[in-house]
Formats: sequence, structure tokens, C-alpha cells
Amino acid sequence: MSKIAKNQIPVLDGVSVEINGQDIKTKGPKGELSLRVHDDVSVQMEDGNIRITPKSSDRQAKAMWGTMWSRVSNMVQGVHEGYVKNLEIKGVGYRANVQGKNLVLQLGYSHDVHYPIPEGVNIAVEKQTSVAISGIDKQKVGQVAAEIRSYRPPEPYKGKGVRYSDEYILRKEGKKK
Repeated sequence: MSKIAKNQIPVLDGVSVEINGQDIKTKGPKGELSLRVHDDVSVQMEDGNIRITPKSSDRQAKAMWGTMWSRVSNMVQGVHEGYVKNLEIKGVGYRANVQGKNLVLQLGYSHDVHYPIPEGVNIAVEKQTSVAISGIDKQKVGQVAAEIRSYRPPEPYKGKGVRYSDEYILRKEGKKK
């Protein structure tokens, strides 16, 4: 049973929520998102807050209750504030830049890695070794960050690679004589 989903989701100032059956649309200053809520869960507006409740007490409904609560909460926060993931690139000669609709990464391979920037996500390169991924959809921002990181994950010996800015890499000691 979800403990967090027992709470109501507050609708922030400047955000409008439209509920039509199982469909939810949120509009805010950053944009708009829509979601079809799972059939095992019901959604209502109460006193300017969103309440999500399971329709039955079976295992599937309880699992979807917390999941849908988180997704709707992320939608409300996303259209109001947005989400940002920051990546750092460590390594000699490793760098990134944006060329048109592509992120071009030089990660020590014999060729450059071209990553097409998906719709609804903005990628900004402040320095050549710092990439900021932003957007209103939390899932999409996290997925893009994970895909970029997967081109050269950080290795434990020298710490080279693409990492999240708040990620700690457990370093290993090299071989001894």
C-alpha cells in the first residue's frame, strides 16, 4: 500500500489541470503535458488538489496507485518548474558541443558520437565538459541523460567518462608490482 499516494497533489499557482475520465492534461508556464491514467486507479479534483485512489484492493491496483501518483505529481511540477540533469565529461580530449539538432560528443573513440536531440528536450553545453539537459517531462530528461552517459560510462580506475554532476565514482587502486 502506498504511503505517499495517500497525500493529495497540490496544484501549483499558474498550473491548470483538466481531468476527463482517465485522461489528465496539465498546462503551465513551461508547456503542457498529458497522461492516460491506469484503469485500476481513479483521479478526482478536490479543493484545488488532485486525489488519486485505487479502484480495488488487489495487488495491481495498489502498485499502480503509487506509480500514477508520482507520474501526475511529476507532470504538475514539470509544467511549473521543469527538470534539469547535469552531466560532466572527464578525460583528456573528451568534449561536447551542439551542432544544429545534434549533440556531438568526442569521447576517445576514432569517430565522433552524434546524438540527435529529441523533441521536448533542450541540451545546453556551458563549457565543453559540462552538458545541461532540461525539459518538462522528467522521464524524457532522465532517459536522454542516461543514453548520453551510456556512450562512455565512468570507469573506476582514472574516473574518465560521462557522469552525472552529483554522481560519486568509487575509485579502484591500480595493479601493483
